[in-house]
Amino acid sequence: MMINEFLNYLKFERNRSDLTIKNYGEDLRAFKEFYGNLEGCHSWKSVDSDIIRDWMESMMDKGNNATSINRRLSALRSFYRFALARKLVDKDPVHGVTGPKKGRPLPQFLKENEMDRLLDAGSWMEGFEDVRDRTIIMTFYETGIRLSELTGLDDSMVDFSNRQLKVTGKRNKQRVIPFGEELLATLRDYMKCRGKEVILQSEALFVTAKGQRMTSSQVRETVRKNLSKVCTLKKKTPHVLRHTFATAMLNNKAGIESVKKLLGHESLSTTEIYTHTTFEQLKREYYSAHPRA
Repeated sequence: MMINEFLNYLKFERNRSDLTIKNYGEDLRAFKEFYGNLEGCHSWKSVDSDIIRDWMESMMDKGNNATSINRRLSALRSFYRFALARKLVDKDPVHGVTGPKKGRPLPQFLKENEMDRLLDAGSWMEGFEDVRDRTIIMTFYETGIRLSELTGLDDSMVDFSNRQLKVTGKRNKQRVIPFGEELLATLRDYMKCRGKEVILQSEALFVTAKGQRMTSSQVRETVRKNLSKVCTLKKKTPHVLRHTFATAMLNNKAGIESVKKLLGHESLSTTEIYTHTTFEQLKREYYSAHPRA
């Protein structure tokens, strides 16, 4: 309903071309489908900037270039300005959200020694929130899952006997991701601590101190706060840990097709950007180490 109202406004009051109206309609319906598939009941009114950023990251995962992502963001920005002016929504969640720069930047990632320092058990307290936050960071680093996949995890999706996670990715596609002994032990310790200290209100794996499923915003803040302890990267997001997983896998001789499947990428070209990252790293090491470089 709101989309049709906006498209009529573009046509009759703004005299936009049929092609522009068609493209804006497709972009807005694509966004509506995206937030409709998220955990919880979302509407145009309840959408926040985190959901919009997740949408942008999902488009980047699919291999969309900066130009097409910025065009879709522009459609969303125009829509929310219209809706706010007519009091159809209370806030503009697109305000302050910036699109990706053209010439897609190489993914940022943490070095192995930075991750070792971050996950060193001796630097964490033994209370519930510290145990949980360390487990969240280790889960991102050891599995490469997306933020929405982590917040959507339930206890039932962790297969301890086979050491694997069952996650629901884009378009409700399910995939199975193996994990190692260290994460197995860490998850068990976390669930034991959670059982002692928290009264559960949800089936979620990762919960707040009140027992409710953690939101994307809460997980983002957890990651930002802890990555700040060991790195100076401009971005300190769950997606950086996903990049770190992919780069570590490729640096340790994993096949690109295997990494594509683990990440849940639809296109190999999306995964290939990580090979450019490892090549850039290789070049830096060559220039700093080779006597004739």
